[in-house]
Amino acid sequence: MSWLEVLVLGLVQGLTEFLPISSSGHLRIISGAFFGNDPGAAFTAVTQLGTELAVLIYFAKDIGRLVATWFRGFRDPDVRATSDYRVAWLVIIGSVPIVVLGVLFKDQIETVARNLWLIATTLIVFGLLLGLAERYGPQRRPIEELTVRDGVVLGFAQAMALIPGVSRSGGTITAGLFLGLSRPAAVRYSFLLAIPAVVGAGVFQLPDVFAGDGPSGLQMFVATLIAFVVGYAVIAWLLRYVERHSVYVFVAYRIALGTALLAALSIGAVSAT
Repeated sequence: MSWLEVLVLGLVQGLTEFLPISSSGHLRIISGAFFGNDPGAAFTAVTQLGTELAVLIYFAKDIGRLVATWFRGFRDPDVRATSDYRVAWLVIIGSVPIVVLGVLFKDQIETVARNLWLIATTLIVFGLLLGLAERYGPQRRPIEELTVRDGVVLGFAQAMALIPGVSRSGGTITAGLFLGLSRPAAVRYSFLLAIPAVVGAGVFQLPDVFAGDGPSGLQMFVATLIAFVVGYAVIAWLLRYVERHSVYVFVAYRIALGTALLAALSIGAVSAT
């Protein structure tokens, strides 16, 4: 892997991880279109450690409060009645589907799921679903009103992002809006829900990324560092943006990108594999 590819993909990972447009899809598309290869699911998982570090730092107070409340709840019945205790448990419950499905379908995720025809299709289909959620979701509920049912549904929505092009944040935001969460609540929960799954996947696939003729340790460090710095800025921007604007701009972008990719594949400008 060249240094130019490392720098570009690190930047792309940081820019797209938290937006509902699929970071893994963008890494696959850009690497295939401009560098003629596939960086692999392992590369994506490891660079996501950088963006998740940005989440840990940005939401450090919230995460610390949730973790402390979760532990206190084991010995204090009053704490178990708080919304923080419930949200902490829902993050754990919502992380189960992606872990189970990720292990069961690891081979398919790293091979057939990375076909660009599939990625183009999921970009368009799930972009349309995001638009419908924005249009018809009640958007009234705060994060404190999440229920166990919500946690399970959002967990499976996140798990769909094992297919590049779906978007982890896009899936959870779409499901959250359909469930009646406000945009800020859906985005915030999406950030929290990603932490266990993404950190676990990154650590689990760390040995795979250096196999064969993949990037060196220094290259992976640089790509992950870039993803962290850019990702931190994107978090701050996105939280402000969704408080005042709809997500239709992301819907339009997904449909346009998916359509352009289908056209490029149809004329042979880009290889599907």
